[in-house]
Amino acid sequence: MPDHADGFQFSSTHRSLPMALLRAREVLMDRFRPMLLAHGVTEQQWRVLRVLKESQGLEATELAKRASILAPSLSRIIKTLEGRGFIEVRKSPTDGRRSQLTLSPQGTQFIDTIAPESARIYSEILDKLGQPQIDALLDQVDTLINALSEEQGQGSV
Repeated sequence: MPDHADGFQFSSTHRSLPMALLRAREVLMDRFRPMLLAHGVTEQQWRVLRVLKESQGLEATELAKRASILAPSLSRIIKTLEGRGFIEVRKSPTDGRRSQLTLSPQGTQFIDTIAPESARIYSEILDKLGQPQIDALLDQVDTLINALSEEQGQGSV
């Protein structure tokens, strides 16, 4: 029996792309969560730190986009990470109404402390899948993001 009057029928949640991607995320993050918990950071805080480590500083809007975090959540995360001394918040040199966020030396040290443990966990995943499979998955996810982002006029990854 169709789920809707127009004859549309949902696919099984097992074969639903959004559900499958969420399940994959959960399976992956289950491996990293104990490490993050042991070091007193949330998944979102860790994403912010990682993104800032890769940049020379970002405005909050760009940081939220790159870390896949909603703006209201980012405001709380910024306060927490700044309070711990992990990030520095300064006025943007081009627009005094905006903030420029950078990783502090203490934040860099924190990431460097956790990096070996994170690398070990990632290595275990790599051993199970192999680099070619991980590369193929990443390429497929990028293809999905690019196709759907371009459709909405959001550009690419």
